[in-house]
Amino acid sequence: MNARIVRTLLLGTVCMPLLLAVAPLGAKEPSRPWLKPDPAALRRWQDMRFGMFIHWGPVSLTGREIGWSRGTQTPVEEYDNLYKKFNPTRFNADQWVAIAKAAGVKYIVLTTKHHDGFCLWDTQFTDYNIMHSPFHRDVVKELSDACKRQGIAFGTYYSVCDWHHPDFPLTSPGGQTKRKKFDLDAYNRYLLGQVNELVTKYGPLVTMWNDVPQMFQGRGVKTIKLVRTLQPSILVNNRTGDDGDYDTPEQTVGTFRMDRPWESCMTLSASSQWAWGGPRDGAKPLAACLTMLVRCAGGDGNMLLNIGPEPTGAIPDCQVERLREMGAWLAKYGQSIYATRGGPYKPAKHLVSTRKDRTIYLHVLAWPDESLTLPALPAKIIESSLLSGGQLRVSQTAAGVEISVPKSDRQPIDTIVVLQLDRPAIDIAPIAVSSVGQSLTVGKTATASNVFQNMVAEYGPKMAVDDDDATRWATDAATGQCWLEVDLGTPQTFDRAMIDECVAYGVRVKSFELQYREGSGWKTFFHGQAMGRNREVKFAPVTARHVRLSIDGEGGPTINEFQLFAPAKRKPAPQ
Repeated sequence: MNARIVRTLLLGTVCMPLLLAVAPLGAKEPSRPWLKPDPAALRRWQDMRFGMFIHWGPVSLTGREIGWSRGTQTPVEEYDNLYKKFNPTRFNADQWVAIAKAAGVKYIVLTTKHHDGFCLWDTQFTDYNIMHSPFHRDVVKELSDACKRQGIAFGTYYSVCDWHHPDFPLTSPGGQTKRKKFDLDAYNRYLLGQVNELVTKYGPLVTMWNDVPQMFQGRGVKTIKLVRTLQPSILVNNRTGDDGDYDTPEQTVGTFRMDRPWESCMTLSASSQWAWGGPRDGAKPLAACLTMLVRCAGGDGNMLLNIGPEPTGAIPDCQVERLREMGAWLAKYGQSIYATRGGPYKPAKHLVSTRKDRTIYLHVLAWPDESLTLPALPAKIIESSLLSGGQLRVSQTAAGVEISVPKSDRQPIDTIVVLQLDRPAIDIAPIAVSSVGQSLTVGKTATASNVFQNMVAEYGPKMAVDDDDATRWATDAATGQCWLEVDLGTPQTFDRAMIDECVAYGVRVKSFELQYREGSGWKTFFHGQAMGRNREVKFAPVTARHVRLSIDGEGGPTINEFQLFAPAKRKPAPQ
């Protein structure tokens, strides 16, 4: 009896009771309570705020992207046989979990099966799994057990699509090629059988994290019902084919919302690759990683930060170092992240806030003015302090809240101001915060010398003047010298600039100049060296209509935001 027949019989005997319990496709049910998550489980997950994503498998032998490189960078036959050489002898589940714990991570989600179909556990339904590699060890079991030993919640990523499985309608490259012969119903039984294994053999799971639900609309409800039948407390993400319990913005921080849970999945890799990016890859700067985490919490969401272990099973040293730095920061300031809710101030470019009980944590990410002015709070501030210690002055009036911190007491990434109120902070309705210092450039006409692959809608110059640091103006990878020009509409006077270089893919600006148009030429009024995140520069007042940011860089400079500010109004001296 061949392996395929054995697996078919096992699918019928192991999973039949559960499959019979699921309503036929298209059938209507009077009540489907299993679609609703357990409120207590959902709140526990939200309180965790910080999770670790792990993308790993035989593809790490190539240093290319998991799933997507199949049939493109790596021929299908070669890709599908990588597992025969996959022997990660340095894999140590306890060490992985210890690294996560030191980083302040509260839960781990492992890619048990990606779009390439390879399974990291001892599954009964296919031989294309880790037990048939030279390694011959159940990675999912070892990691699940290590999480239990060290008190970290464990979840499983399971791709809905499978470009390797002969019954799935689509295949590589990129799930864009349709098979002539397929059986989606048979594949759905295969999927449910494997999901059953993951929940029953490696649970309890914090989540079943599905992905890319190609061809699965109307079938995802079967997955949700199955996992909730097996484990009522489990959470399911929104990529089942039929939604789920929480949204999953990818490679971007989600927008502020308190009516729907969300989790941004982000990459630690300097090249933003999910699987290991090779020995020349690296890790994003600490500032970028912490800013992502803080912005997620401030928007009332979680962050799932991805690592890509090497083919040996070791986590790259640069990623371990960055994770430890994040853990050291969270050891000091984690109370402003864990078990908090976003708000009451909605996220702005320079500020996000979190809250818990009667406390508001103001995360000040930039100081465009000497003091920070916020809209009025409908509660009395009875006490204030800096979480990092130092001098702080808070003035509350009916018009607003003014906060001053000496430069010597400001933190380089995030200065956290703690406000104690006379009432629960969660009762305060969300409050919008206006643009930083009334930037003169926001919404103005912008042009540029170069745009990445001419993708003006996604990476055009207007993205650098939209007051949204989640968007950016980007240039082609071979670009060195480039410029961004803003038309202010009429001559305006300004004496400060805020320039936010996107450093997620590396620091690419070597030096820069600020210029204004004078006649038919350009006159430089400020020259600076390396830029980095939220670079604030000051200069003698300039009056001009056309302003240019001229950059000398390498590797394709990219700018999140370029803003100019009018001189601050001086307060009259006391009489």
